Amino acid sequence: MSIFLLLYFIVLGAVLGSFYNVVGMRVPEKKMFHSERSHCPNCKHQIKSYDLIPVISYIVLRGKCRNCKQKISPLYPFTELATGLLFGYSYYMIGLQWELVTAFVLVSLAAILFVTDMRFMLIPNKILIFFLPLFIILRTITPLNPWWDSIIGAAVAFILLFLVILFSRGGMGGGDLKLFVLLGVVLGWKGVLLTFFLSSVIGAVISLVLLSAKVLNRKQAIPFGPYILLGALITYFHGDEMINWYINSFF
Repeated sequence: MSIFLLLYFIVLGAVLGSFYNVVGMRVPEKKMFHSERSHCPNCKHQIKSYDLIPVISYIVLRGKCRNCKQKISPLYPFTELATGLLFGYSYYMIGLQWELVTAFVLVSLAAILFVTDMRFMLIPNKILIFFLPLFIILRTITPLNPWWDSIIGAAVAFILLFLVILFSRGGMGGGDLKLFVLLGVVLGWKGVLLTFFLSSVIGAVISLVLLSAKVLNRKQAIPFGPYILLGALITYFHGDEMINWYINSFF
């Protein structure tokens, strides 16, 4: 592993994370991001280039707009930092292989949907439609073993989430179903089942903690997308190890 490449991918991920913030904020509102410059959502003041350095600008500005002094959402630096670290971790785990591209695309999807779901409680169809053919192409280049596991994974994801939505009477949304189908293409049927299990456990634990701390109330809606994405990333990088451990321990 090259330290130079590791640092390079961390910086690249942070820079892209800044762009993913823009995509995640503007796509649900149907705003164009090729014609509008970045601006403060409070005072609408155009943000200068030197205030758009990922993570660093947020720290230098102490989390406030340079113009109006209103607080900047920590969602922005968090997404930038998380994307950068996950890009670096992808390289650390996979190395320079074609599969690294799949990892980068999965992290990119996670970053954008994290923003859209946290900000708008929405998983936009446009984002999923954009990424689906990319994953199909990538899984053609670097197929799962066996290759048809991607097809089975998508089918299992659809059936599982359809039943959950049916019996929970709307406990999960159509966006979650579509996201799981897309993840099924990437992870296969075992991976998508593990993702469902992990996201449910993580979501339950975090929700209980937030309820206990009175950060949330029982009637408050909670976006489930971030838990799905976290479960998917854990499964992508460590799913085989977890499944093998489970099989060897209990069978």
